[in-house]
Amino acid sequence: MIAFQGHLGAYSHLACRTATPAFTPVPCGTFTEAMQMVEKGAAELAMIPIENSTAGRVEEIYRQLPKTHLSIIGEHFESINHCLIGLKGSTLTDIQTVCSHPQALAQCDNNIMRLGLATDVKSDTAGAAREIMQLQDKSRAAIASSLAAELYEMEILQENFQDFDGNTTRFIILSRQAEVPAYEVGKRYLTSLMFRVRNMPAALYKAMGGFATNGINMIKLESYMNTGSFQATSFYVDVEAHQDEQGMINALEELAFFAQDIRILGTYQPHQWRKKGGTLS
Repeated sequence: MIAFQGHLGAYSHLACRTATPAFTPVPCGTFTEAMQMVEKGAAELAMIPIENSTAGRVEEIYRQLPKTHLSIIGEHFESINHCLIGLKGSTLTDIQTVCSHPQALAQCDNNIMRLGLATDVKSDTAGAAREIMQLQDKSRAAIASSLAAELYEMEILQENFQDFDGNTTRFIILSRQAEVPAYEVGKRYLTSLMFRVRNMPAALYKAMGGFATNGINMIKLESYMNTGSFQATSFYVDVEAHQDEQGMINALEELAFFAQDIRILGTYQPHQWRKKGGTLS
């Protein structure tokens, strides 16, 4: 089984079907619940969204990752086709309010304003569609997937409702057991890690220096506050390297002088989206 946050028909559900078709998708109310299912052994994997090409990072995930002992064993990029969906027989002129997850609302903000619609924030996209189906209110529409429209027998009022073409969400696949692929020269790998900089001048600059001097390409750097204090900042980093290659070993040794609570979340091979230059076929 693979756990995901949301109702059946959510984009995380689609990601599970695409990336891990051999696993049964299990819906969960929150990201925490999905991760806990894996920690308790009730599911083998969790599919967790971490960032979107239009709306940016999923901020909640960076607060949850330090609290879990799960490892990242892979990534998946899912192309997002937002649909504006309503009850059967409804039309665009009937709609006054659009409901969805905050990320989906942000990704469709221009089109929402163009239609002059009020917004109603919900915990996930498919749940918004299901709620409208239960309410039978033609004045309300949801931003959700075509799968949600199919599952809840609703009408697609407009496809490709997102503001920008190429809207894509990156997911990480979490497991209780680390699955580090054997290092092979010439192959591409990603390593994700977290750390907290020491309270000293230019700590982040010095911490990053080891990656630069060892030829390690950093492709993502996210900061977040995780200690209840403004005195120390934590960071999430993705680099193009295998944790067992010498350059990465040297970089981590240098990082330890200027950072603490260093934790490697996982080493895994990049998704085909990266290999194809940021496109999904």
